[in-house]
Amino acid sequence: MGFLMFALFGLVIGALAKFIMPGRDPGGMIVTAIIGMVGSMLGAFLGRAMGMYTYNTQAAGWVMSLLGAVLLLSIYRVATGQRVAT
Repeated sequence: MGFLMFALFGLVIGALAKFIMPGRDPGGMIVTAIIGMVGSMLGAFLGRAMGMYTYNTQAAGWVMSLLGAVLLLSIYRVATGQRVAT
């Protein structure tokens, strides 16, 4: 049950990241969920490493998860490149 909640959380965070950074992405719902999950882990790691919050602080976790997903989405867009339709 924990993984299912983590996947749902990742989908929500990934969708919010795509909402903040609109544009065409080559990924669908699964890529959005993966970006959200990995971005959440990245944001949580960076937030704890910088001493911004502890494990039990929920609000900071949401904010850092969203920032991590936005960062990961921008890296994903740079890595995949912009595809131009001809």
